[in-house]
Amino acid sequence: MPQTPRLSIIIPTLDEAATIEKLLTGLTPWEADGVEILVVDGGSLDDTLARARPLASTAIVSEPGRARQMNAGAGMARGRHLLFLHADTRLPRDADRLIASALSSEHCWGRFDVRLEGRHPLLPVIAGAMNLRSRLTGIATGDQGLFMTREAFDAAGGFPDQPLMEDIEMSRRLKRQSPPACLTEKVTSSGRRWDRQGAWTTIRLMWRLRWRYWRGASADVLAREYRHVR
Repeated sequence: MPQTPRLSIIIPTLDEAATIEKLLTGLTPWEADGVEILVVDGGSLDDTLARARPLASTAIVSEPGRARQMNAGAGMARGRHLLFLHADTRLPRDADRLIASALSSEHCWGRFDVRLEGRHPLLPVIAGAMNLRSRLTGIATGDQGLFMTREAFDAAGGFPDQPLMEDIEMSRRLKRQSPPACLTEKVTSSGRRWDRQGAWTTIRLMWRLRWRYWRGASADVLAREYRHVR
């Protein structure tokens, strides 16, 4: 691997033994091509970390919480560009080069469009609505593969130390530096929460939580409600 990787991919995990090997195996050619892969586990009770270690550039344990895990990974990352990837999300072909091209223009951060994979027939509609909303508002979610320059991450102060909506708040901070690069190439993310909890139930829940967050509700309060509903 080059002394300075051109891209660091940071993957926060918690009990992802069923998915982590497939994700990392798909990223192996990228690692050989100068991409750094960091897995940051939040204290899994399964063997996520044991499965990740042989396949990642670095695999560590941090304090639990997605924001804390992503910040811990960014603190160890050596790349000029950072990509924060959920363990159940797959990248499009040439995503590393797409990111490099997007961040070489007037944008210091961005995200991909998303495709949701699962059983529910409404998943394509939900994904389309997510992509449109993100394009109109300039706010991205973690499902869309947030990426940014190291300088933008540092200027934003990293992800806020909060248990929910950390991606929404990070987008707000990054928007002060530049508009996002909204790539039409799609990441494929799991639609398991819509399959498991029901599409309309999940949609109502997420819109209600986002509305209350926008109105000033505490992320800690919303996280407790989210965990209770789940």
